[in-house]
Amino acid sequence: MLRGRDVATQGARPNHKILRPEPDDHALGRSRGGLSTKTHLSVDRRGRPLSVRLTPGQAGDNPQLLALLDDIAVPARGHGRGPRRRPDCVIADKAYSHPSTRIALRRRGIRVVIPEKNDQLAYRKAKGSRGGRPPHFDAETYRERNVVERAFNRLKGWRGIATRYDKNARNYRAGVIVASIVLFWLTDPSDRP
Repeated sequence: MLRGRDVATQGARPNHKILRPEPDDHALGRSRGGLSTKTHLSVDRRGRPLSVRLTPGQAGDNPQLLALLDDIAVPARGHGRGPRRRPDCVIADKAYSHPSTRIALRRRGIRVVIPEKNDQLAYRKAKGSRGGRPPHFDAETYRERNVVERAFNRLKGWRGIATRYDKNARNYRAGVIVASIVLFWLTDPSDRP
């Protein structure tokens, strides 16, 4: 005779004990405004999120770019083809303007549309003819960068994403993914004003 709970009839383990690894900092960092989280997002031309990464608020944007691109997997059309992982073009702001980023994207065969920072421009000019030629910048294509900003604005319409009440980074990231699915992937673009 067993007393208390019978181990055989206990059922499945609780889900909160089967967890993916959580970063030690929970993607929370100190910035001027206090604790904050930085959400890194890659979107397609229609503003639909393709990959999401979280870092502490004080972390830089540039180190996350290649990892963010590695997370992209768009299903390919047709049989026998794997997912598409390489975008045709990366349009980003000056925070991603480091020369190593440009080189890495060029090696992957990705067209780069990133304006050059003023200090990089001055450094190149100070070197004169040894400064190399300036990176190509297509101002017309760069105008499309507002798509990612508009995607962030739509996501921040969800209070839980705008304020981050979640303690764990995985829960917050899951909220960002659910909001992305509902706001961008389940709605018909023709329904928008």
